[in-house]
Amino acid sequence: MVWRKNCLRKFLSRVRSFSHSQLKRRKSLLSRITEVIQKCDSKEGFYVGTLAENHQNQWPSEEDLPSWRSTMEAYYEKVLSAGMKLISLVALALNLDEDFFQKLGALNEPMAFLRLLHYPGDVDSSREGVYGASAHSDYGMLTLLLTDGVPGLQVCREKSKQPQVWEDVPSMSGAFIVNIGDMMERWTNCLFRSTMHRVMLTGEERYSVAFFVEPNKDCIVECLESCCSESCPPRYRFPPIRSSDYLEERFRLAATASAENHRINI
Repeated sequence: MVWRKNCLRKFLSRVRSFSHSQLKRRKSLLSRITEVIQKCDSKEGFYVGTLAENHQNQWPSEEDLPSWRSTMEAYYEKVLSAGMKLISLVALALNLDEDFFQKLGALNEPMAFLRLLHYPGDVDSSREGVYGASAHSDYGMLTLLLTDGVPGLQVCREKSKQPQVWEDVPSMSGAFIVNIGDMMERWTNCLFRSTMHRVMLTGEERYSVAFFVEPNKDCIVECLESCCSESCPPRYRFPPIRSSDYLEERFRLAATASAENHRINI
């Protein structure tokens, strides 16, 4: 999805400004780490949740980074609008009304999240199992990804086949990379497959910004009738589920797996 190139370049410069402002603090922390975990994701991130008044986002001070918060909030609103338009196109592709997901309540106060990501360029990537981001698919409906053009992102088209085949994702200036999420795969009864992807370390510093479009927390996610038939019945592993319950369970499983991996490798 193509955006105004100058706007995106300026936005990425603000993302870098935050990372650089935190450099001294990060070095102080890293100086206390004596051994690198063998298998890990080598990235750091800043997370922005919904912009509702009662949401507990934590922002750098205006004194440290003037206009940084307002820049992030403006970007959030613009990309959320783009994401909602894309979801209307998804509805049309499924032979549904353009406003199907709006009528369903999925886009009424959606749970959208912004994640600013930095992949360092000085990590030893020769060790087995060390990635910028290990293989995964996103949990929600859609992800709009902005990158700085540095390579490293790869996708696997046939995630259920072995061995997995990985392809480099080319960068296009002024464009977003759009990923289908697991929740959309669930909704469409696997007609639209979520995108398995990973980030390889290249020895070059890399920045990206992921915007995750998730439905309203109370929205019920279940196989759509237009995606089911006698030859393709609803899959048993996709029972109806509340959006927030699904996401909370996925986050819990991810945290448990991360903690287990940490115990094994330290």
